[in-house]
Amino acid sequence: MLEQFSALVNGLPPAMIYLVIAALVFAEAALFVGFVFPGETAIVVGGVLASQHVLSLPLLLVIAVVAAVVGDSVGYEIGRKYGPRLLDVKVMRKHRAKVAGAQDLIRRRGAFAVFIGRFTALLRALMPALAGSSRLPYPKFLLFNFIGGVTWVVTFTLGGYFAGAAFEHAAKLAGRGLAIGLAAAAVVALAVWSIRRHRREAREETEAEARAEEDDGEPAPARPLR
Repeated sequence: MLEQFSALVNGLPPAMIYLVIAALVFAEAALFVGFVFPGETAIVVGGVLASQHVLSLPLLLVIAVVAAVVGDSVGYEIGRKYGPRLLDVKVMRKHRAKVAGAQDLIRRRGAFAVFIGRFTALLRALMPALAGSSRLPYPKFLLFNFIGGVTWVVTFTLGGYFAGAAFEHAAKLAGRGLAIGLAAAAVVALAVWSIRRHRREAREETEAEARAEEDDGEPAPARPLR
């Protein structure tokens, strides 16, 4: 994913790179792009490019935060307007266990669920619309959306920035060939970790859906008379 985005922006002028990053971060929740392309990939690569002085780090942080907050606000409005009808969308049905988990998180944690959801790719795409459909008050949503957006953008952008700076430093000390080898090993390790994480999440989702189907087939327990 990182390599694909790097190839996408390679050779583009800085203004266009800012626009691509902002569009992906915005669309992640507003248009559910996060199901196929997590916005954190864009800001990590943006941080790496900032370490190479291709982009301005302060400007990148501001653009990414604004895109994240506005994108989630649009997702919230979509959920508030269309409500339960969103759950019939194909992409939502495909991840119904995650949808149910996100709904339960909102019921238990309220607006704080918006902050928690910011740090999981699938929940970033789901949470704003589900918060809107659950009629979570917008001022509370906006507060936790802003706090989560700032924390998320700063964490992953600076992570990319310091990773890029460390690569350049290693290249100067040990030679570019060794630095490239170490970077390649790190990318392989990251890819293996990412694949295992996605497989684990897919397995957990399948098990959750199987349990939900079993529960649906069982008669509801009788309520005690009062």
